[in-house]
Amino acid sequence: MLKTDLTAADCLQVGETGKKLQAKFLKTESHVKLHCCYGVITVLTVAVVVLSAALSVRNKNAIMESCEPCFATCPSGWIGFGRKCFYFSEDMGNWTFSQFSCMALDAHLALFDSLEELNFLKRYKGPSDHWIGLHRESTEHPWMWTDNTEYNNLVLIRGAEVCAYLSDNGISSGRSCTLRKWICNKPNTIRCPVIVNLG
Repeated sequence: MLKTDLTAADCLQVGETGKKLQAKFLKTESHVKLHCCYGVITVLTVAVVVLSAALSVRNKNAIMESCEPCFATCPSGWIGFGRKCFYFSEDMGNWTFSQFSCMALDAHLALFDSLEELNFLKRYKGPSDHWIGLHRESTEHPWMWTDNTEYNNLVLIRGAEVCAYLSDNGISSGRSCTLRKWICNKPNTIRCPVIVNLG
């Protein structure tokens, strides 16, 4: 037969045993929860570090890629050839006025470095003669460009005057006071479009 009558002492003893078991269970449960929290914190920390590194690399690539499709541009009204922009004036002036006009455009009277550039200038100048950036102090002095470098005599300059202009026949020299159109040149501008990468 089962004993169903419990005394107060028995109840007290069962209650204390229950409390001990409950305390032991809660202690074990709190250790498990604590270790679980540490695990979650560790996983989240690693995820944040990996995500930060990935975003950092992506931003560096976006900056590097932003200059991939760069292109050279010239101001409106200028014509690009090689690494230079050329302006062919419609106005007329003497050689000095022409040089000052080019300087006002952040340029100088045209210089050419090759026969290809010279042929380009001859092709686009039209029927008018144009001042270019060659000059000399006298017939005894060498021809100089407006950037103070000596002319390499790539082509012969006709005449015995002190300022050079481009004609249909090539390069000729003329008196600085003669009114002519002029050609300016300056380096072209390298532009890179801004790329916004939202993906």
